[in-house]
Amino acid sequence: MLLVNNDSKLSDIVLGDPSVVTVFNRFGISLGVGDHTVTTMCHRQGLDTDFFITILNTYLFPDFFPEKIMESFKASVIIDYLNKTNTYYEQFQIPNIERHFSFLLQKTNSANSNLTLMMKFFIEVKTELLARIDDDRNRWFPEVLKHRDACAQECPIPKFDDDSDSIEDKIDDLINMFVIHLKGEYDINLCQAVLIALFSLKKDITQNNRIRNRILKPLSQFLATS
Repeated sequence: MLLVNNDSKLSDIVLGDPSVVTVFNRFGISLGVGDHTVTTMCHRQGLDTDFFITILNTYLFPDFFPEKIMESFKASVIIDYLNKTNTYYEQFQIPNIERHFSFLLQKTNSANSNLTLMMKFFIEVKTELLARIDDDRNRWFPEVLKHRDACAQECPIPKFDDDSDSIEDKIDDLINMFVIHLKGEYDINLCQAVLIALFSLKKDITQNNRIRNRILKPLSQFLATS
């Protein structure tokens, strides 16, 4: 799959990787994209084309991350996207996993199944993710915007190594539990639904952590000491 550009058709992007629909949703773009290209859809939706393309390529290609381009975007634009992402986790991805996980437990009668323990671990991950979202919404994001408003027009962003993310690590652990350690009899379709949803959440969080850790966190630390 080629990098997304101005002339890329949205339909081709979705057919190349259907999981990108979750990113479309955050920009107010629903399925039924017709023959729209990135340029025509961004014009229709009133979107910043460069930001939209950068987010899509960051999501689709793990090795793609143009710090210099990301640094050119306003903190408010990045925070708005991350806020929409957090809302998507809260309202859609987490409830979707929890719903399928609950159905999976209900349909599992095997005495030697370890799904109950895995569900408890998922609740731990969910609690930690929701706590981070609450901190983003009520402390970190407002703090960044407040300091940004008081800063000069151009604020240099120092480079930091990506921090290890415990949420990302725990989702990896949960995926490994399903793939390697799952025991007993279980509903195959529901199990696959949970696993696919976990993979989708992991990919999404990994992409957003690159934005958080490489751009917003260094900016936040710089502004706090300037």
